[in-house]
This record gives sequence, structure tokens and C-alpha cells, in this order.
Amino acid sequence: MTSSFRHVALIGKYQASGVRAQSGALDDVMEDIGTFLEAQGCEVFVEQSQADAIVQSRYAALTVEEIGQRCDLGLVVGGDGTMLGIGRRLACYGVPLIGINRGRLGFITDISLDNYQATLIPMLAGEFEEDHRSLMHAQVMRDGETVFDALAMNDVVVNRGATSGMVELRVSVGRHFVANQRADGLIIASPTGSTAYALSAGGPLLHPAVPGWVLVPIAPHTLSNRPILLPDADEVLIELVGGRDASANFDMQSLASLAIGDQIVVRRSDFRVRFLHPKGWSYFDTLRKKLHWNEGGS
Repeated sequence: MTSSFRHVALIGKYQASGVRAQSGALDDVMEDIGTFLEAQGCEVFVEQSQADAIVQSRYAALTVEEIGQRCDLGLVVGGDGTMLGIGRRLACYGVPLIGINRGRLGFITDISLDNYQATLIPMLAGEFEEDHRSLMHAQVMRDGETVFDALAMNDVVVNRGATSGMVELRVSVGRHFVANQRADGLIIASPTGSTAYALSAGGPLLHPAVPGWVLVPIAPHTLSNRPILLPDADEVLIELVGGRDASANFDMQSLASLAIGDQIVVRRSDFRVRFLHPKGWSYFDTLRKKLHWNEGGS
């Protein structure tokens, strides 16, 4: 069977050991996947940031920008963190992504490493489900100037300092004042991020097709301060009114230190991440598998 995708970028963390660590070649898993892709008629590339790990590989290395311009598929091998990082960077190019889970949980890298070949063969031939995930565009504003700018697929989180007390946050949605909140922090999560930190903090699950965000307080001072679902068309503005050593995290992969008076502005990005799943895939299948909803049933 010939692949419908001619140029495929192999993206992931390379885990060298033994002789392979000394030679600098791809580890067994990544090299096996590359060989499999070639057998399906794909020209395989690897991401440039892993160049040190692949110096003796037969695959050409491309920057993320070159992958976006030259490849028609990204095959991501790793955990959800790996997918979050590359998904944000490739979203503006519209390159679809398939995730092979090499991590622990795997909500968005959902193909098992054990049987990836049988799963990928029909997908590479064009039999797949496509799933679009919205991105959040966040800016930290200080005295009217942007001091930090980032995209997030999961969430934007404002946290108190490790050794300080609660933070006080002034929250507005769509230019309407909501409340001043005292808490350990506040999470703005996308549907994708609703199964991450927001879930641990008591937030609801959002189906990926829901055009909304969930605003979840972290250990709020007022117990009636509950999570709320918001339309993602509205801008969310959070101002740091009080609290020391506060910070803003974006997908827990980038961080900005905050000063009193700083504003975090969150808008829906113009870009979306394209995920491809096996034919017949369902978000509810993922929930049953990852959250063990079937356990204890008849």
C-alpha cells in the first residue's frame, strides 16, 4: 500500500543507549519507525533540534519552519508534552500530526507503540479521522507594552509564588468585569487542556468540538468560586492585583514572571492544530481508556 503522504517528518525524543549512544544514531524505536515509513513510500525527514542524536542517520534534518513548508505530515513519537510543543509551532503551517504514544498517559498521542504499523498503514493510505484543536494566544502586558507572548494548546495558568500566600486577581471576560478572586492561582483551559491541570483542580471535561474555555480557580479563598465555561470568542483579561513571586505558565512549557499590575490577555488564536486519528476514532473512546470509566461496570 502506497502512502498518500509523500514527505513525512519524524519528530520526537531520541533515547540513545549503549553502542547507539556512542555512534549518535537514532534509537531502535525511531529507526524502526523511519524504516517502516520508507517501506510505505514516504520520504522521511527528522527535526533539526535532534541533529546531535542523528549525525549518522540517513534522514535529512529540517528546522520546524522547513517541516512546515516541505512536509505534508508530522509523525510525533513521545508523550503529550512533545505533541504540545510541536503542535504549537506547526499550527500556522497547517501540517497534520499523528501521535505515537511513548509517554505515560497519551490523551493526544493516542496510537500505541506496540501495534503502530497495523494502525498507520490505513492512515497513511488516507483512511483517518481529522480532529482540529484550537490554540490560545496569550500576552503579558506591563505598562501598556507586551513583555511576553506565547501560544498555548492546553492552558494558561497564573500561579502564586512557591513560598508566598494567595494571589489576588482581577478577572474580566469580553471587557466585562467578573470578580476579584483570591486563590492559589487561576487556570484558563482549552477543551484539549480540560483533561490536564484543569481536571485536577476540579474543572469539567470539554469535548474538543466545544468552542469554549473553562476558567478554573486553584484552591480559591471563597468556596463558592467555581469553574465556569466561557465562549472562546471572548477575550479574557487577568490582572495581578496582589501577591508576591507570581508567574504565568503556558502549557507548563514556558513561563513569565509577573509584577503587580501586569495583565495577562488571552484570545483565541487564528491557528488550529490538526490531529489525525485512526478511522472510527472517538473522543469518548479516549476518555474510557485513559480515565478508566469502564472499571467497576457490569
